[in-house]
Amino acid sequence: MSESNFQNPVAGFGVTFKAMFKKRLTEQYPEQKKTTAPRFHGRHQLNRHPDGLEKCVGCELCAWACPADAIYVEGADNTDEERYSPGERYGRVYQINYARCILCGLCIEACPTRALTMTNEFELADSSRENLIYTKEQLLAGLDEGMVDTPHAIFPGMTEQDYYRGLVTEAAPGTVRQAAVSKDQPPQEAASDFGEGEPAAKKVIGT
Repeated sequence: MSESNFQNPVAGFGVTFKAMFKKRLTEQYPEQKKTTAPRFHGRHQLNRHPDGLEKCVGCELCAWACPADAIYVEGADNTDEERYSPGERYGRVYQINYARCILCGLCIEACPTRALTMTNEFELADSSRENLIYTKEQLLAGLDEGMVDTPHAIFPGMTEQDYYRGLVTEAAPGTVRQAAVSKDQPPQEAASDFGEGEPAAKKVIGT
């Protein structure tokens, strides 16, 4: 046996012996969950405007950009009586199949309204393939303080361009009252809470 043929297995065993005496890096998951990086690519989230209207306009660009064909979107038209986003359309159906998704983030780059972002949530495993298909209700962000659940009208005096410029900062007072009294009064009376005579909440940054 040549010297080179003898050294090859010895060098391999040397790596093994070195690893035997190193400190083990076993993580006690799921008892101790690892903290992810701030820009970690985890579960997706559909975002809202500060007044609660949805940012998704149903353009389907995220679905076109997805290399794994994991996103399915159906857009629909907004109406004055039933408005979900400040634009003409909104995402009526939004699904992400996490059995296919590779969490690459290309859908985030394709979104023109910043409606789709990625969270730090990484626990997506499930025993059922059906449960890996997340629907719009599961992906839509929750309501923060000052937000009102959709559908509701846009902020009085504002246009859809104002939403995309970040000029609307919170919901109109009439929106909250409409949601609270719509079960007890006719739709015409509830809609009147959006009238010009209502005192305006903080609409524009800096005012």
